[in-house]
Amino acid sequence: MRLLLCLLLLPGLAAAEIYRWVDANGQVHFTQQPLAPGAERVEVRPQVIERDQATREREERSVRFYEARRAEQAQASVASAERQARRTQECGELRNRLAQIAEGRRYFHAEANGERTYYSDEQLDAARRQLRDRVSERCT
Repeated sequence: MRLLLCLLLLPGLAAAEIYRWVDANGQVHFTQQPLAPGAERVEVRPQVIERDQATREREERSVRFYEARRAEQAQASVASAERQARRTQECGELRNRLAQIAEGRRYFHAEANGERTYYSDEQLDAARRQLRDRVSERCT
């Protein structure tokens, strides 16, 4: 974006005229318009700066460093989004389990032989507390 702006302004800057004039006190002034009689037009040429090999290598290292840093930040952003998605899914599952326990059904777990062992009211209360604690811990 900045490069485009510079390219758009460059022809205007190249066409700008600079005038030099000296006032009655002998002080030199530069303006874009001839404000005094005898103001002379000054040709301004852009300065071309040649960079030595060491400077070019430093610039290349800087570019590689910043590109690597941007890549690291992008990876960190993706990892953070994945963690947030997992946490959101986990919260949904915890809240769903808490809502199911609150419905007042009878709950059981299956034994190895296939028999059902039903939870007591105290066990259900403990499970509800545990789920509420996990929801408040993980979902805030």
